[in-house]
Amino acid sequence: MTGRRIWLDVPFAEKDEAKAAGARWDPAEKRWYAPRPGMDALARWAAAPEVPDLLPGEDRSLGSGLFVDLVPSTCWFTNVRSCVDARDWERLRRMVTRRAGRRCEVCGAAEDRAARRWLEVHERWVYDERTRVQALRRLICLCTDCHTVTHFGLAQVRGLAGRAFAHLREVTGMTEAQARRHVDEAFAVWEARSRVAWTLDLSMLTDAGVRLAPPPRAVERAAVAARQWGEERGADRR
Repeated sequence: MTGRRIWLDVPFAEKDEAKAAGARWDPAEKRWYAPRPGMDALARWAAAPEVPDLLPGEDRSLGSGLFVDLVPSTCWFTNVRSCVDARDWERLRRMVTRRAGRRCEVCGAAEDRAARRWLEVHERWVYDERTRVQALRRLICLCTDCHTVTHFGLAQVRGLAGRAFAHLREVTGMTEAQARRHVDEAFAVWEARSRVAWTLDLSMLTDAGVRLAPPPRAVERAAVAARQWGEERGADRR
């Protein structure tokens, strides 16, 4: 709380409802708040305790640098955001961007609305081929450009492969041949992992008190992912 402001946890999908109930947006903190105590209409968004900066079992060094990080097709559209309670996702997003100093943890870029560059949360996973468990081990703050590189397959679908490839080379210093080899190798790993049905291990979150939500049904996942993509890339939160 700053002065008489009372911070709230408002999921993006509920921002218009919260605003109509009297919530206000702080552009510096990038967070909604109640301008005074006693606003009962905002009680449902009362802030929960902050998520710890280091989540239980998290490895902040895992997957450093910029690289293509493809999710197996058998796990598509079941990302952390889809599996976590909406209000808890807001808490996680806020923690990850705050501890990164509101800069991309790979290239150091800040948010730039004019350039349509945003700060987004990306998951780093560890795959145990013996147990077929896909375990979450890190959350990292990435800018839109670096995040697009990590999801290179999606970049191809959206016609952004050329831009992603150029950014990969710019950040890593790879030659064109090295970058193409890196992308090819990433897709080879993806093909092998996509032959396996993985079980998600989100204990890194649940051990921190984050509540899980049932993931969307298979027939709904593509639409949910498309909506999330749009929300992360430039939707006005105020």
